[in-house]
Amino acid sequence: MSESQLELSNDELLSTTRAVRKRLDFERPVPMTAIKECMELAVQAPSGSNAQGWQFVFVTDPDKRAQIGGYYQQAFSLYKDMPFAIHNLHADSGDASLATSQQRSASSADYLAENMGKAPVLMIPCIAGRIDNVHGANASAQAGTMGSIIPAAWSFMLAARARGIGTAWTTLHLAHEQAVAELLGIPFESYTQVALIPIAYTKGTDFKPAYRPSVESVMHVDQW
Repeated sequence: MSESQLELSNDELLSTTRAVRKRLDFERPVPMTAIKECMELAVQAPSGSNAQGWQFVFVTDPDKRAQIGGYYQQAFSLYKDMPFAIHNLHADSGDASLATSQQRSASSADYLAENMGKAPVLMIPCIAGRIDNVHGANASAQAGTMGSIIPAAWSFMLAARARGIGTAWTTLHLAHEQAVAELLGIPFESYTQVALIPIAYTKGTDFKPAYRPSVESVMHVDQW
């Protein structure tokens, strides 16, 4: 690997790979050599039946990035008023630390919505097939399809973090998935886009674990 890597332990890498928004450096180019290094690791991820039906689209053209950013901002303007939006979720939880964490995240989400198109690279992971075109698609089909692309995309994001590059998993552009497919030449009928991930070097590389409620609040052993 030629791209300089941060001195992070495995646990540090896993616990500090944040959704980076306000600390993305929009002025510093991300070389395709770094992207390819991360891709070499991404494609080592498992996929259902070892089908490896993934395709990754990287958008560097300024005009195309701006158009995609516009689609994202349109969708975000509708999302932020919904009950499950980060602006509203957990507002009544009674957990002050969680509420504070949500407020910070909401502010950074607003910032990213305004600046998505400025990221030097946008990544759109795609997976072969369309569940929405399959009659009677069930949870198993959905989980199998998404489970065949999300691990690879997350491996890319971990590899990027190790190289001082920030990312953020977003999905709101999917409200305009067909328009984005037409813009980029993605075969809409045979490939599903699953995310829109801005890629940029970070302003500083020191990230800390985020606040999370205790694991006991989400663990179940032998029964719910």
